[in-house]
Amino acid sequence: MVNKKATELKEQKLGDIDVKLFKKHGYELIDWIAEYLSNIEKYPVLSQVKPGDIKNNLPKSPPEKGESMEKIMEDFNKYIVPGLTHWNHPGYFAYFSCTSSYPGILAELLTAGINQQGMLWRTSPALTEVEEVTLAWLRELIGLKDDFFGIIYDTASISTLHAIATAREALNLKIKEEGMINKKELMPLKLYTSEQTHSSIEKAAITLGIGQKNVRKVAVDDAFQMDPKALINCIEEDIKSDCIPFCVVATAGTTSTTSIDPIPEIAEICKKYKLWLHLDAAYLGIAAIVPEMKHITVGWNEVDSFVVNPHKGLFTPMDLSAFYCKKPELLKKAFSLVPEYLKTDTGDEAKNLYDYGIQLGRRFRALKLWFIMRTFGKEGLINRIRETINLAKTFAKWVEESEKFYILAPVTTSLVCFRYLPKDLKEKIERNENVEAIEEYLNKLNEEIMNAVNATGKVFISHTKLHGRFTLRLAIANLRTTERHIKDAWETLNQLALKIDKELRSTFI
Repeated sequence: MVNKKATELKEQKLGDIDVKLFKKHGYELIDWIAEYLSNIEKYPVLSQVKPGDIKNNLPKSPPEKGESMEKIMEDFNKYIVPGLTHWNHPGYFAYFSCTSSYPGILAELLTAGINQQGMLWRTSPALTEVEEVTLAWLRELIGLKDDFFGIIYDTASISTLHAIATAREALNLKIKEEGMINKKELMPLKLYTSEQTHSSIEKAAITLGIGQKNVRKVAVDDAFQMDPKALINCIEEDIKSDCIPFCVVATAGTTSTTSIDPIPEIAEICKKYKLWLHLDAAYLGIAAIVPEMKHITVGWNEVDSFVVNPHKGLFTPMDLSAFYCKKPELLKKAFSLVPEYLKTDTGDEAKNLYDYGIQLGRRFRALKLWFIMRTFGKEGLINRIRETINLAKTFAKWVEESEKFYILAPVTTSLVCFRYLPKDLKEKIERNENVEAIEEYLNKLNEEIMNAVNATGKVFISHTKLHGRFTLRLAIANLRTTERHIKDAWETLNQLALKIDKELRSTFI
């Protein structure tokens, strides 16, 4: 006879934590997040810890016995929070925006709770079909035609990897079956992208066996856009060298400057030479939701594949990358493998998303985007994105009106590239006086300004190099950023620039 009391005691020791504790701590965590986001400005934007600080404060071995949530949260606040760089902070202007919203956070909680695995339609019909519907909504919002098939990956790097793999499959060289090794008839495959492209294109080429040296970096013009004539020259050179041109990766919103390649011209070149055209709009693409920004979408519907990241500018918690492809049958051909244990009787009507990529396991990423789009609505999304663009224009206007800071690249949407250049040094450069030494000094000066600004804890900006010039980057797309925050950044920049220039001037010039 089973001892009921003994069974109950065993069940208490095994299985999950008590549901009452879960509810108690769940409410506490929601309160913590609400308090965190409501008072996020009390934290320094950029973490102030040094390498190893966090690791050295944590135990080297796991606990022998379970610990209370109170103790775990105590250590979280004491050791983990100081090591956070606060991407949700309204003074975060570095790299790109990745700001989460309350509906997105709530959806992430649900996603963890229902714990779906969407490899097959059967393993989660809701995941599969909500992803299809949500990507159709997004496709409509940014102005893509409905002949683009959509699927969610984690980041643009993985989306681009799938695009290039699909482009390679379109060559019909049986690389999927036979590989690229020991194929004497296979000449080097050539991939084309601009000098301003994201590093993920080269990483994808490395991963796919195409090789870094077979990625041709095409020259750009003064606006940092791919030069179509230079692209044609590269293609012609490779054809004469018995190489196989197969893919062009163009960009709408380059990493450094958010410049937009001339997509219509590039599309015509790709048609002429029968090349696959992939468009990386990971950062800029979300701006196309705003009606007055539709001009940036010219040529988008002429491409073969396309990527945009809702976790950049659409308030979606990291991570979610939306990949669109006009020829899903090629994408499926490149990746589909159906072992016996994954065969189902659902027929062709059901999409099995694992057929369209390298991953088998798929989490319910679409749910957070579905929540966000429904909560804010089209109008709410437009107004919020428009505001970030207007804030960037405001900041750019301050730079243009200044006699000490100068714009270094066209302001396309919400990124401003600029540098500090005192009037007296600018005049010397114009007179061609000691230009090399001055440019070296300006690079050092702007780097020191950036470091000093970031050390204040109020603002975090990043940099790039344009024509060899150290360039400050201020990216605005945070849901919580207001004009007050960009004004604080501007005042901080001006104050520290004057101070640092005065301290460094005698040393370098």
